[in-house]
Amino acid sequence: MERILVIDDDVDLSELLTEYLGREGFGVECAHSGDTGLKKALSGDYSLIVLDVMLPVLNGFEVLQSIRRQVSVPVIMLTARGNDVDRVVGLEMGADDYLSKPFNARELLARIRAVLRRSRQNKPDIITPDAPLKLRIGDLELDPGTRIVCLDGTPVDLTSVEFSLLEMLVRNAGRLVSREELMQTVLNRALSPYDRSIDVHVSKLRKKLGMDSSGMERIKTVRSVGYLYANSGLSDAVNG
Repeated sequence: MERILVIDDDVDLSELLTEYLGREGFGVECAHSGDTGLKKALSGDYSLIVLDVMLPVLNGFEVLQSIRRQVSVPVIMLTARGNDVDRVVGLEMGADDYLSKPFNARELLARIRAVLRRSRQNKPDIITPDAPLKLRIGDLELDPGTRIVCLDGTPVDLTSVEFSLLEMLVRNAGRLVSREELMQTVLNRALSPYDRSIDVHVSKLRKKLGMDSSGMERIKTVRSVGYLYANSGLSDAVNG
C-alpha cells in the first residue's frame, strides 16, 4: 500500500481525504501544522505528500524547502484559488504539481496518480539490454533508461517532471512543441487559461542546463505557442 502524507490545518478536509483516498487503496496520515508535518515527512517512508501553503508555525513553502533539502518525495501543493504567485513559487521551489482550493477530491486523486506514475518512471528497477538508446545533442546526453541527463559527462539533477519535459523537447529537437501538447504529455492534463505550470518548469530547466557551447539558449520560446529545443545534431547513442 502506498502511503500519502496530508499536511493541512483543515481537520475536516484532512478527514475527508483520509476516507476518500483510503477507499482508493492508499494509506493516509495527516499533520495539521507545518512543524509536525515536516517531522513526519522526514521520518516516514511516504510515496507522496499533499501540502497546503497556509499552515501554522511553518508555512507550506518553508516545509517544502526543508523537504527538498533532504528527501525527493513527490509533493503536490494546495494553494488559494487565483493566487498565481503561490503556484509559481511552489513550482520554483520543487513542487511536482499544485491544486487550487476548493477542489474536487477526484481531481486530486487524478493528480496523485499522475505524479506517482512519473515518480515510478524515474526509478527503474532494472536496466535491460533492450532499454531505450541514449539521446545526444551537442554536449547534452539524455538516457531514457536510467532517466539521467549529463552535460559534458556531468549529471544534472532534474525532477521527474523536468526530465519528462526535456525528453519530449529533445526527441522533437528543431520542431516546435505546443504548450498544450507539453501539458497533456508531461503533466497529464489539458491546458487551462492562465495555467503557467509548463512555463515555470521550462524556466527551471533552462537555469539547470545553462547555455549551449555557442552561448545560445538550448530551449527557445515561441511566444504564446510553445517551445523547441535547438537542433544542433540529434543522435542516438548505443547503451554502454
